[in-house]
Formats: sequence, C-alpha cells, structure tokens
Amino acid sequence: MPQSPRDVRTRIRAVTNIEKITRAMAMVAAARLRRAVQRIEALRPYASAIRRMTRQAAQASGAMGRVPILQERPEVRTVGLLLVAGDRGLAGAFNSNIVRAGIGAGREHEAAGRRVLYFASGRRAASSLTFRGLAPVDSFTGFTDRPNYADARRIAGRLVVAYLDEEVDQVEVFYNGYASAISQVVRRETLLPLQRATLLEEEPPEEPASGADQQRRVAPEYEPDAEPVLRRLVPDYVEVSIYRALLESTASEHGARMTAMRQASDNASELMQDLTLQMNRARQAEITQEIMEVVAGAEGLG
Repeated sequence: MPQSPRDVRTRIRAVTNIEKITRAMAMVAAARLRRAVQRIEALRPYASAIRRMTRQAAQASGAMGRVPILQERPEVRTVGLLLVAGDRGLAGAFNSNIVRAGIGAGREHEAAGRRVLYFASGRRAASSLTFRGLAPVDSFTGFTDRPNYADARRIAGRLVVAYLDEEVDQVEVFYNGYASAISQVVRRETLLPLQRATLLEEEPPEEPASGADQQRRVAPEYEPDAEPVLRRLVPDYVEVSIYRALLESTASEHGARMTAMRQASDNASELMQDLTLQMNRARQAEITQEIMEVVAGAEGLG
C-alpha cells in the first residue's frame, strides 16, 4: 500500500534520530578504544617482567612440581571455562562469538567424558549461558567498559581457589583478542594449570647489550630460597594473564561497537535517501492527481 508523504516524513524523522544516536555512539566508542589500546600497551612491560621473573624463579628453584598451581592433574575430569564478554550489546557479533566458542568447547569436553563448569565475565555472557540452560557457576559483571586490576584479581582468586580445591582440573579462558579497530580474534587459552611452555617460553631475541646493561641483567640471587618467590609470583602471573584478557576484550568491544555503529549510521543515511526519493515521488503523484482532478472539473464545467 503506497504511503502518504506525511507517513514518509515521519519515518525520515525517526531514521534521522537513529542516525544521530548511532553516530554519537560510534564517536564515543572510538574515544574509548584509543584509551583501551593505551592501557594494553602500558601493561605489556609489566606482563613481560612478570613472565621473566617467574621463569627465572622457576629455573632457580626447580620447584615446579611443588607449587600446587603448577601441578598438572593426572586426569582431567572437570574443566572450567571462563567466557569474557561485555555487559552491553550493540557491538555486532562480539558477544555471540565468545558464547558460541565457549559452548562449542564445552561440548567437545563433554564428548570426551569431562564435566564442564562455566564462569562468565560480562552480563551478556552470563545471560546467554543462562538462557541456554548452562547457568554459570559464578559471574563477574559491571566493569567491562573499563576493567581494573582489582576485577582481574577477583576473577583470578575465584579460579585459583576452584583449581586448588579440585573443583576443576583445568581452566580455559575465551576472549576477543584485539587485532585492530575492525578486527577481533576469538582466543582460547589454557589458564590453569600454568604449563611449563607458558612459564618458560623464550623471549624474543634482543640486541647485544652493552657492558652496563649486562651488569644490570645478571641473574638474580634469592635469599634464602627461590621457591617462596616463585609461590608469590605465580598468583600474580595468573592475575596479569586475566587482566590482559580483560583489557583486550574491552578494546575489542569498543572496536566492534564503533564498527557496528558506523555501519548502522551508513545504513540509516542510505535509508534516508531512499525515503526522501519515495516522499518526492509520493508528493509528485499527489500533485499530478490534483492537476488531473482540476482539469477534469474544468472540462466538466465547459
């Protein structure tokens, strides 16, 4: 049924308002994205230092098997899956990709005879799991726009306790890794137990150090033993790993929302052009009809 020019104008006003909102949301997401990327870059030196110190302490103590978090269970019977998503939507497939990947991994573990427990970071992950009848054991919400280290510590503490209490035998984390403003990659990483390959991985080769640098990089000495230092560093390593996942997820969410809102703004602009053309045609049809009526009336009088 053809629409009147008045109806079309009403639709144009509605689409214009939507376009203003989506464009504003894209600008806000772009500003937040820049800050989130800066936080990721600021964390890298600290994360690198924690990895280096943990590796050195592990090599010096030889206590990998005596630190509970570093012990691998002889058989993995229960797996904990941490899904890191967002508290809000309007970010394209950002949240659904994490939920889909986590549920897919859960089905793989169940097919292998393992029990699966879900943990959720972000309201979208928690609500999606609950809707599918996979209510998370614990959920952490309210900070995905700007996560703090305290949030990572709270999540890490819960997962470490679950591992040490043998509630789970392995913990995996799923999050969107930040590649660029328009590209996010779903990452799946084993968090607990901390694998030797993770703790002892080689760092990228560096340029030959000068004499002063070599003196500063002499292997540290531990007093009385390196094992207490290792026990203290390992929880920090877990916290930093989760904090990195939270920061990358936040940057990815802002990038996905910026892209989605820009696309929505472009679609709204195209729709306004189509509606304007439709309104002009409707007005032209009305004018033509009125002219024909006037002509017909004049002919009838003549």
